[in-house]
Amino acid sequence: MSDQPEMDNQAEGEFESPFEEFLYHQRRALEETGKALESLLPEGFRTHGSNASKEFTKGFRVLVDAAVDEMRKASSKHTSEEDAGDEGEDDTPPSSTGKTKVKVEVD
Repeated sequence: MSDQPEMDNQAEGEFESPFEEFLYHQRRALEETGKALESLLPEGFRTHGSNASKEFTKGFRVLVDAAVDEMRKASSKHTSEEDAGDEGEDDTPPSSTGKTKVKVEVD
């Protein structure tokens, strides 16, 4: 790391508004704070922390993919049951009360 701060292409006074200049300085302050905190941590900690973060993300990806697959299975099962139930039926809607009640979907 260098002791010299990196200079951005945006020079002082080349801002369209005071708010834009404010955002520029806030972003630079955040970058420098990140560099300061990073310099306090040993290289091994950063390496293992990065690997831990990647594994954490992979774990959630597996969990979400499994949930999506289960939702697809349930959806296709529901669709195939609807298709099979349409054969040979009249236009009378199913009962929503009693022993044979069914769930009614509202669009």
